[in-house]
Formats: sequence, structure tokens, C-alpha cells
Amino acid sequence: MAKTDVFDSDPTAIAKAKELKREMRKLLSEEEDGLSVQTIDQLQEALSSFKQATMRKMMAKSSSLEMLETVSCPDEFRCPLSNELMRDPVVLASGQTYDKLFIQKWLSSGNRTCPKTQQVLPHTGLTPNLLIRDMISKWCKTVGLETTSYQTSLVDEEKAVTRSDREIFNSLLCKLSSSSSNLQDQKSSAKELRRLTKKGTEFRALFGESSEDINRLVNPLLLHGSTLNQDEQLQEDVITTLLNVSIHDDGNKKLVCENPNVIPLLVDALRRGTVATRSNAAATVFTLSALDSNKALIGKSGILKPLIDLLEEGIPSAIKDVAAAIFTLCIAHENRSRAVKDGAVRVLGKKISDGLYVDELLAILAMLVTHWKAVEELGELGGVTWLLRITRESECKRNKENAIVILHTICFSDRTKWKEIKEEESSHGTITRLAREGTSRAEESKWDLG
Repeated sequence: MAKTDVFDSDPTAIAKAKELKREMRKLLSEEEDGLSVQTIDQLQEALSSFKQATMRKMMAKSSSLEMLETVSCPDEFRCPLSNELMRDPVVLASGQTYDKLFIQKWLSSGNRTCPKTQQVLPHTGLTPNLLIRDMISKWCKTVGLETTSYQTSLVDEEKAVTRSDREIFNSLLCKLSSSSSNLQDQKSSAKELRRLTKKGTEFRALFGESSEDINRLVNPLLLHGSTLNQDEQLQEDVITTLLNVSIHDDGNKKLVCENPNVIPLLVDALRRGTVATRSNAAATVFTLSALDSNKALIGKSGILKPLIDLLEEGIPSAIKDVAAAIFTLCIAHENRSRAVKDGAVRVLGKKISDGLYVDELLAILAMLVTHWKAVEELGELGGVTWLLRITRESECKRNKENAIVILHTICFSDRTKWKEIKEEESSHGTITRLAREGTSRAEESKWDLG
């Protein structure tokens, strides 16, 4: 079989390209001139040559890929980790040979054993296996496969998804989702998927290939969700895996959020999961709501109420995730009215007046006051008093700014609150000082206090 060099190029086309590049630079530097018809014709001819060369490369690469899939590769040329033909064979301290890309991934994940022998490694140095490399090169030539062909056909180093990865992925999902699997198998599979999706992008990317895989992931929670003895650790691992999958890219966020089972499971996790589960469920809501198209979908689900309830409980490890989720959801105007209806203003006001998590919660409150009922509630809750205290005492400019904007909205909605503002100004000059020294947004909120 004739060999094909996928890097073969037409030298005439290259020469024409260089010539045209010089000509174009010269012509473009002269503002009053344009490209001549002759130059345009030459450019079209060169582009046509490049197109033909590109098509030859694509056909050669496709042919090489098909050949690599159909030719039986000797076992000693396959990497034990990827089960693929090695492109850069190296020897580990245990004496075993691996493809450099995949053994480096293994070691960088914190492993200090040989994957094949389980021997503890005295060091993690890698030595090129020149003998195996030469043998692979000769074998490729014998079967008519260029080494450059199979090397460029392999996955890139940052997002390597191997046949072995897929086999592991499918095996774990099968155990997790099968109704015939016992609870222990489901728990161990969920824990391993959580670990794999945390450590590397390849397993997160695999979940993004099919919505059915999301169903397989959450299936054990659907099977046990109606029972009182649902395993807490299983729920935590599945919810945390959803979080890991969601942070991958917008495609994953869309796929996860639009799965009809996911949001109800997050609502359930927020209501009755462990502390870690509830915190990770809130983080998942935050991550998913980063995508604008998801904000309305999540808001309609009723998820704001359990988020606000969790905020009210005040679990320290969950507060930041919960606040971030509520804030991001409320960027969508329709979710602000839902948050107000679900009691957000009362909860936020109580926490802020007690001096708790002021930075995070004041930013949410500044958004909610665009709703008339939020303004009304703040007035009834004595919000002017503690907002003035923040404006006067806080060292954070952002907090001062948010507080003064909320005050401005309250006082122009309810003129009876002006008395407190004037007393504050008379005693401390707070508003004038902030208008003079604060940010441009705070300055816009200064009032005529005469």
C-alpha cells in the first residue's frame, strides 16, 4: 500500500503565497491604490491550490484513522492505560512502558504507584523507550501507516478522552443506574464518578455528549427519592458530580439544566440533604444560572424558597454558595418578584441588621429594592436605621454604595422616613460625606436635605 505524507504541500502554492503576501503588503501600504485584477486572479489561483492541498490532507488523515481502527495492533505497542497505539513510549520506574501523555496524567493526579503492577514508585521519572518507539515506527511502515498520521489522530493533551476512559465511564454509569445493582455498588460508582469529574475535564466532557448519561447519573436518586431511607452519601456524591459536570462549559450547563429530573432533585437536596449536599446543591444552582437562558427555567421551579430557607438557617459553610445562587438568579427581573414573595427581604434584613454576611447579602438586597413590595417591607422592618449605620461605619465602599442606593429608594417611596435621614445628617453628615467621597453611583443618590 502506498504511503501518504499528510504534511505534503504543494511547493508552487507556497511560493505563490509568499509572492502574493509581499505584493499585498506593498499595495495595502498605498492608500490610494487597490488590488489589481491580475493580483486578485493570482490570489484566487493560490487559494484554489491551498484548497486542493487541504482536501488531500483531510483525505489522507481520514484514511489513516480508518486504517488504525481496522489494523490489529500488537499488544506490546498499546499503552496499558489508554489501550491505544503509543505515540511516545516511556518507561516508568517499575519497568513498565506507557504512552507518555497518559502516564503523566496518572502521575499528575497524585498517584504514586504503577497502574499495571500496583508497585509503589521510588520516583516518578520517565525514560524514553527508544527500542519500542523504533519497533512501532517499523510496524507502521510495514502496514503502510505513517507515524505522523497516527500521532496527529490522537486526542490533545489537555482533554484526552481515551477508549479506556469511555469504558470506565460507561461501566460506572451502568452500575449506578441499574435497578439490579445493590446499594453498595451504586454508592461506590457514584463516589468514583464524583472523584473523576473533579480531577479531570475528560469525564466532565463525556457527560456533555448525551442527555441520557445525565439520566443514568441521577437515576438512583429517582429510584429511592420517595423513600425515607435514601442514602445520604449517595445523594451527596450524585449532587456533587452534577456540580462538577456543570462547571465544564455552557453546553454542559444547558444539558444539565434542561434535564427534567435535575432541578427537582436539587430542590430536594436543598431541603433535606446533608450540610455538604445542600451547599453543593446551591453551588450547582449558582453554576447553572450563570447561563442566561437557564435563569428563568430555574426560577420557575420554586427553587428560590429552599435557597432562602437555607440562607435563614445560616449554615456557615453554605452561606456563600446560597448567596451567590440567589444573586445570580435575581439578575433576571422575573426572579426578583419570586424572591420577594418567598420572604427574601425579611431574611436578608435580619442577617444584615445582625451584621452577618453583609457584603454578600447587601448586594442582593440592592437588586430586590427595584420591586415595590421589597421597599415596603424594608420600611416596616426598620431598614433605614441599620442601613444608615452601614453607611456611616462600614469601611467597604461597595457596602456604603449599596446601602445609600437602598436608602434612596426607601425614602423616596415613603416620605415619612426622611426624619431619620435628616437626623443622621445633622448628627454625622453621613450623606454629604459619602456624596463627596464615595463612588459615582453613591454620588448620584445624594438628596436635597434642606
